[in-house]
Amino acid sequence: MAIALRYAARSDVGLVRQENQDSGYAGPHLLAVADGMGGHAAGDVASSIAIGEMVSLDGESHGADDALDLLADALRTANNELREAMRNHPELQGMGTTVTALMRTGNKIAVAHIGDSRAYLLRDGTFTQITHDHSFVQSLIDEGRITEEEAEGHPQRSLVTRVLTGQHDDEPDLAMREARIGDRFLVCSDGLSGFVARDTIQEILEQAMPPGGTADRLVELAMRAGAPDNVTCIIGDVVDLDNDSAPPTTHEVVGAAAERRVSTTRAIPVTPAAKAAALSREALGTDINEAQGSTSRRHNDEGRTSGRRRWVTVLLPVALVLAAVVGGGYAAHSWSQQQYFVGETNGHVAIYQGVSQNIGPWALSHVIADESDISLSDLPVFYRGKVDATVSTASVEDARRLVTDLRVQAIACRTTKAAGGTCGLSKS
Repeated sequence: MAIALRYAARSDVGLVRQENQDSGYAGPHLLAVADGMGGHAAGDVASSIAIGEMVSLDGESHGADDALDLLADALRTANNELREAMRNHPELQGMGTTVTALMRTGNKIAVAHIGDSRAYLLRDGTFTQITHDHSFVQSLIDEGRITEEEAEGHPQRSLVTRVLTGQHDDEPDLAMREARIGDRFLVCSDGLSGFVARDTIQEILEQAMPPGGTADRLVELAMRAGAPDNVTCIIGDVVDLDNDSAPPTTHEVVGAAAERRVSTTRAIPVTPAAKAAALSREALGTDINEAQGSTSRRHNDEGRTSGRRRWVTVLLPVALVLAAVVGGGYAAHSWSQQQYFVGETNGHVAIYQGVSQNIGPWALSHVIADESDISLSDLPVFYRGKVDATVSTASVEDARRLVTDLRVQAIACRTTKAAGGTCGLSKS
């Protein structure tokens, strides 16, 4: 019995982020989400490169025997492109992207996955996550140190341990699954799965709305949850080709990949030469924009206003603000001293009490113990960047546990270097 996919893709920047670093693609044979990271104008480049490399797989000519190899090759090529992009454009250093992709070949679904984006399957009322998160919190669950319920509110739930970063050892998980008529697949970024409860997601999928309406509803729920991250979701329903008169044949591109394509009025390139040219144009044109500001002067037309009234008008708001600052200063300081984070001092990992901001010359944090024996130079590049940016924890005990895990990463990295290897993100 021949099958087909009925699908829809949706993406939203969310309520907090300034740019969408997610990219998504949905077509007759391919459903894929990439969640980019790496700061301004870098995460969106990374996710767009990954999606752009995979679109050529959306075709009828691929057999089940080589489907996984094709997915692995596409991601390997995308990873190489990330490395070349960072080599040619230093401002993109540190970028990376998750990838979760489902490729239909006959009655089979080939799955490729790296990072903490997810793929789910709803089959006969049973809702299953078919990918395994590559994240710090998932490693705690796997080791039995926390429960899945505790993981939902864990402060490090967004800390990934493996994504595409251009390193040679960034390898995805690969699996082949059977596709059955009636199956409903969901591929999403953690902007959905991290903020909308699993039971709620299942409930929406079970309502059997069309793929577009289902995807819209899931994005809406993420927005109601505050949408602190970009949210992208793709729905793919397996239908009977003989009884489905008009399954879709056009693809849908959403998120950063769609925005970059629209901004350049070009389709996503599918040949190596076109992709290389597009990457250079986009990295140098779309991604490096300096905001230009202008200054203007306000003129007071009320020339007869006395100098005394002007001073009262200026000083009264200032006095009110100062009063509020003084009144709330003690409470704010007390709150800050109940916070903890892991950061850097003198080139080493350290635990801080407070928050990692300053007010003028006053620091709102201090190291609560001597610096650890963990040198930042011994950490894999991803963890080094996280420590540089600081990692907040729920308690000082959590901070100490994180330092212990970083020590394991540093030892593994030193061992790898001593053997002539390199330390990428995937050393875990």
